[in-house]
Amino acid sequence: SLQYGIVLDAGSSHTAMFIYKWPGDKENDTGVVSEHSMCDVEGPGISSYSSNPPAAGTSLVQCLNQALADVPKEKQAGTPLYLGATAGMRLLNITNLQASDAVLSAVAATLKSYPFDFRGAKILSGEEEGVFGWVTANYLLENFIKRGWLGEWIQPQKKTLGAMDFGGASTQITFETRDTIEDPRNEVMLKLYGQAYKVYTHSFLCYGRDQVLKRLLSKLFQAENYQVRVSHPCWPTGYHKSLSLSSVYDSPCTEKERPSLALNTTVTVAGTGNGTLCALHISKLFDFTTCSFSHCSFDGIFQPEVSGNFIAFSAFFYTVDFIQTVMGRPVHLPSDLKDAAETICATSWSELLQKAPKLEKRLPDYCAVSMFVYLLTTKGYKFNNHSFPNIAFQKKVGETSIGWALGYMLNLTNMIPAEKPSSHKSMLYNYWVILILLFVVSTLMSLVTAVCLLRRSKSLAI
Repeated sequence: SLQYGIVLDAGSSHTAMFIYKWPGDKENDTGVVSEHSMCDVEGPGISSYSSNPPAAGTSLVQCLNQALADVPKEKQAGTPLYLGATAGMRLLNITNLQASDAVLSAVAATLKSYPFDFRGAKILSGEEEGVFGWVTANYLLENFIKRGWLGEWIQPQKKTLGAMDFGGASTQITFETRDTIEDPRNEVMLKLYGQAYKVYTHSFLCYGRDQVLKRLLSKLFQAENYQVRVSHPCWPTGYHKSLSLSSVYDSPCTEKERPSLALNTTVTVAGTGNGTLCALHISKLFDFTTCSFSHCSFDGIFQPEVSGNFIAFSAFFYTVDFIQTVMGRPVHLPSDLKDAAETICATSWSELLQKAPKLEKRLPDYCAVSMFVYLLTTKGYKFNNHSFPNIAFQKKVGETSIGWALGYMLNLTNMIPAEKPSSHKSMLYNYWVILILLFVVSTLMSLVTAVCLLRRSKSLAI
């Protein structure tokens, strides 16, 4: 008797719907929630519909109709449905609270019109996004609890692993630590299955992929005094594009640098493919000097020393996957990542197109994003030759996507109890006992039969 749950991950650049399933008779102790199916919503993230909120709700219809087909009709009324919005909506909330509320209301109205158990549409804080991503990864890897060979739930004596998320508008780092967390805003205490976890987490708004690229363009425009033609060291040679100032300064992440020029002014940007200069401009997006704590990552944010294994997903995975599969470069050490980024920067636009024609839309930005990931992980988070190899760049665990959505649903449906499920055992345990008893009985009967046959054959022989 399977149960289902649906989470819509409303990110800054797009929305994805995840449908999860689990055995219905084991809800509170289960370690077997898995991804049933998923659907990518066509079009941009819901925050882009600020001037036309009803369209945000309409954009979800195709995936919601898929949910009607994927979840059995008799289960739909009992299937919880959630929408969580992340950094794109956090930014809209800062700039236009009225538009943000209107978008969420429109989305909620659409979700309510479906026969699922709609339980709300909300904007997640950056810390929630980070912690739920950490919960998802460790849950899927059975670091909290796992099923023993007899079907009982046991707590493996394994360390949890850190989680790093890299979205369109923000990036998060979350990991368990024994160190003192000097800024209480970065500390989260969790109690899962009777075990206490002290977790460090921080979300950097405006450090997601799309916002980093806008901030980089703004710095380049500033450096060349908003001339009609601007050089871009992170774009490949042979690539150029005309951009309006409004496309760069339409975000809270760049508004402080907005020039007095008319926003409909067009600038032609031409790639020069200079990796060294690219790294120099990207490093200016960070503040590596300000710190009022014993040690910081960047922008004056406290961070304890990274320790243990990490899993890096979302745009972290896509960036490293591009380096490994398209560029054919391994990534084991920080120097591998830096060298690969410089190689991408030095590759012409025609060569890149030849290597990956299907990725044309994102191809110009792989140099900048690769260089950003290198600087973020090494100069920002302080991974070195010893700790960097402990990062696994992954998209999924098994058949289930890594991200905050599963952890969010597990939390809201109370499927990870705070207390240890020591007295609860899987139904499989009973089946094992019955099978073992049947095996013992059949073995004894076989032995008795064999003894009887042996005695009989001896008596006949006499």
